[in-house]
Parts: sequence; structure tokens; C-alpha cells
Amino acid sequence: MLPSPESLLQLLQRFIKSSTQIKQIHSVLITSGNLSIPNPSSFRWTTTLFYNTLIRAYLNINLPHTTLLLFTHMLSHNIPPNAHTFPSIAKAAACNITPSFIDKPLYSQALKRGVLADPFVQTSFICLYAESGNVCCARKVFDEMPEPCVVSYNAMLDGFCKDGDMGSAVLFFESMPVKDVYSWTSIVNGYVKKECYDSAFRSFKRMIMQRVSGGCAVKPNEATFVSVLSACANSNRVTGLSYGKQIHGYIVKNEDRISAFVGTALINMYGKTDGLEYATKVFGSMVNKQVCTWNAMISTLASNGKEKQALEMFNKMKVEGQVPNDVTFVAVLAACARAELVKPGLQVFNSMLPRFSIVPKMEHYGCVVDLLGRAGFLAEAEEFMRRMPFEPDASVLGALLGACKLHGAVDMGSEVAKRLYRLEPQQCGQYILLSSIYAGVDNWEHATSLRNVMVDAGFQKPPAYSTVNAL
Repeated sequence: MLPSPESLLQLLQRFIKSSTQIKQIHSVLITSGNLSIPNPSSFRWTTTLFYNTLIRAYLNINLPHTTLLLFTHMLSHNIPPNAHTFPSIAKAAACNITPSFIDKPLYSQALKRGVLADPFVQTSFICLYAESGNVCCARKVFDEMPEPCVVSYNAMLDGFCKDGDMGSAVLFFESMPVKDVYSWTSIVNGYVKKECYDSAFRSFKRMIMQRVSGGCAVKPNEATFVSVLSACANSNRVTGLSYGKQIHGYIVKNEDRISAFVGTALINMYGKTDGLEYATKVFGSMVNKQVCTWNAMISTLASNGKEKQALEMFNKMKVEGQVPNDVTFVAVLAACARAELVKPGLQVFNSMLPRFSIVPKMEHYGCVVDLLGRAGFLAEAEEFMRRMPFEPDASVLGALLGACKLHGAVDMGSEVAKRLYRLEPQQCGQYILLSSIYAGVDNWEHATSLRNVMVDAGFQKPPAYSTVNAL
């Protein structure tokens, strides 16, 4: 005997975040006919409710493609979607690789069903248009809202920031009647993406100063700290370290604990601003360490000349029961390459698939080519590259070309450079590297010839610069 529609709905709502149970209940709903047009028509809303709950459930378990397929099945069976259907569908569409192909057809469906007056539906379409890069359409939807709430304002603000239009974002931000932590975080993150790090610092400072002075009492959250620490990590080392220490002090003073993601951002910031000692202290003080935290510490050690310690940290990570991911292996292999630890590096690479079920990607192969090349095993590096399961990209070829320059391998360098020309004909890096290889073996005729080719083609070498830091 099949369960009743009411009990199936209760089960669906109870296990709405459980992948296995959702699929099982979905199967029962199909076999029992509860996802087809019901009879009598007075129970039509029940089928819509089943679809809405399933759509939300598959979105919860991170299967947006299935969510969109359910919506198409819903339409093909003439089951009417309602205002509760479209927010989940719009969110699923935003997760799609090409949301711009879906946003307008979905909007047309919402218009056809007469649900666009619902503020939740309108806000969901602002988010969808913003994700697809269609800020003009997002603004039109926003302007049609009679009384937009702070969530709608934030969705529109996020659209401007994602589009890189910080001028419009700031004007819109200043016009907002209410600003919450998501508003401030969007502005900070928008400046970080545009590499306007000083503006990101100023926005963060303004946010916390208003809180201190009793103005807009908005407390930074985890995402705010991660964004502003990213600005510190990517700005000038001296400035970044100075601001980073101040933000770290603020976190210690105002937060009960340092979360895994904030701690990871602190480690990454200190690692990129010559603050290895501080990064080590942060890592040691953290109670909750995620895989990303270990990855950040391994990368920090490797980039600060502590490659062997990075390898030891990787081993310690495994001892403590943390399962490394593909990012971990990039960090460890890069550390081995820098220190020319060929045997340990190859052991790490060869353990990825059999021991951790991680299929090596282009980045991992590139690290191994760099590892072998730096250590002088150029023939082995070339053979390893030849045995790759896919064609090497510019980063892999660039690693081998760099090794050719390091060891003065003119013939191999010429062949690798030719392959790079075909991949990236407009990049000047390979010309400069190959010219340096020729110059290194006093082959000035070829070096000069390459430089002339660059001039004739209109390539310009990016200018170098130096900084002087007052101690």
C-alpha cells in the first residue's frame, strides 16, 4: 500500500536536506502518480506543493540542474507554478554555467503566471540578473518594486559590485535607507575585486567607526573579515601587514573566537606580507582547523622559504585525520618544486589517485614538470609532460621553459617556446624567456633577433619597479 499524499509531503519536508531520502521519496511520488495532473482539479495545489518542495530539496542538496529539470517537467505536465516556485528556480538558474540563457525565459514565465508583484520573486530575479551580468534588467526589476526591502537593496548593490561598476555601487550604497552587514561587505568585496585596496580599507574602517561612535550599529561578520584580509594580502606588503595587524587586533578584541575561515584568511594574509611568525601563531591558536586552514599554512611555509616544514605540515595534517584535497596537493607539490625535493614530490603526486581518490589536474602536472625541471631533470620533465592525459597548457609549458632558462637548455627551450607561441601568440613572456636563454649562452645574435621580433610585433615588456621601505 502506497503512503498517502499527506504522509509523503511530511516525509519530504522532514528529509528536505537528505540526498538519499529525497531521491527515494521522489521515486515514490513518480510511481504513485502524485507528480501528474491530479483529479479532481480542486487538489491541483497539492501537486504544485509537491513540485515546490522537491525543487527546494534538490537545491538544498546542491543539484541545481535537477531543480531546473523538475521545473520543465512541472510545465510539461501543466502543473501551475506559483510565487513559491520562482525564488528557488531563480537561485538554481544563477548556479548554472550560463545563467544569461535562462534569466529572461524564467522572467517571462513569472510574468505569465502573474507572480511578479511578490517581493520575494522580484528580489530573486534581481539576484539572477546580477549573476548573469545583466545589471540593466536587474535595475529595471528593482525600480518596479514599490517598497524594496534591505534584501532587495543588497541584491541590487551586489549586482553593481559584481559588474565592477563601483561608481554606481557607491552612489546606490549611499542612497540606501538602511545598510546592514551584507551591504558593507558587498562594498568592501567589490573594491577588493577591482584591486582598489585602499578604498576597501577605508570602507571597512568607516563601518567599524560608525559602530564605535554609536551610529550605524553594524558588526562585521565572517565574510567581511575575509574580504578585508584579502585586501591586506594583495596590497603592498608593508601597508598590508600594518592594516592586517590592526584588523587582527580588532577580531581578537571583538570576537569570541577565530573561526576556521577567518583564521585561514589571517594565515594567508600574514603569509603574503612576510609575517610567517604571526601566521604560525594564528595556526597554533586555532581550535577548529579545516582543510583550507592547513592548505593556507602549507602554502605560507612554502612561500616563505620553509619548504621542508611545509612537507612536514602535510604529514602532520594526515596524522591528525584531515583529508587533503586537490588544493592541498598543489601547495605541497609547489613546495617540493621550490626546494627541489624530487623524490618526496613524486611520492606525493603518485599517492593522489590510489590513496586519496583525487584525479590530478593540469595544476598538479605543472607542479611536477616544474619540480623535475628545476632539479635539472629536463628530459624526465619533457617525458612526463608528453605522458600527460591532456595537452599541456601555457602554465605547464612555461614551467618547462623556465627550467630551460635556469639550466641553459637552448634546443629544448626553442622547441618549448614554439609550442607556447602557438598557444599564446600575443604574450611577450615566452619571447623574453627565450631571449634570456640565448643571452645566457652568449648567443647574442638570436637574442637580439627575438627582441627585434617583439618590437616589430608591437609587444611591450611590462615595466619593472622597485620600492624602498623605511625601517
